[in-house]
Amino acid sequence: MFALGASGGVASAQAAPDMQQLFSQLAQPEGEGWRIAESDILREWSKSGSATMDLLLMRGEEALDQGDVLGAIGHLTALTDHAPEFAAGYQARAVAYALNGDYGPAAADLARTLELEPRHFAAMTQLGAMLEEMGDDQRAMAAYRETLSIHPHQQEAIDGLARLEMANHGTDI
Repeated sequence: MFALGASGGVASAQAAPDMQQLFSQLAQPEGEGWRIAESDILREWSKSGSATMDLLLMRGEEALDQGDVLGAIGHLTALTDHAPEFAAGYQARAVAYALNGDYGPAAADLARTLELEPRHFAAMTQLGAMLEEMGDDQRAMAAYRETLSIHPHQQEAIDGLARLEMANHGTDI
């Protein structure tokens, strides 16, 4: 298996062991080292390798933070058009699409994110939340479980899975 570099291309042999080590640390059930690993992974994923593309990502995220969903979609579409191998662009645009109620495009962007980075736990969790909102509990639980197989501390996935398991077993209080 190859590792995707920050620009979306194949990373050097040096980078792959670092990411593998971070994912190993992320999966540790004990200690707090996973928090550092999570932060390092997210930071690495946010690097496109281009200052211009990083600026588009930042502008898209800022627009989302300000509630400008359509502005975010615009910035993030420019990003995905110019950096089609950059998973973070698709994942961020999926957030914007979902907030706009555009679940089809959001699902397509999540699929592309996971195609580019199969371990993208944020995208898997986002997919689980979207499926849950659409009432597809079984597939939502599968997405949450997949997230937790990579990142067992991901709180949104833990909560989503617990909520759906309780609801589907008739024990919801």
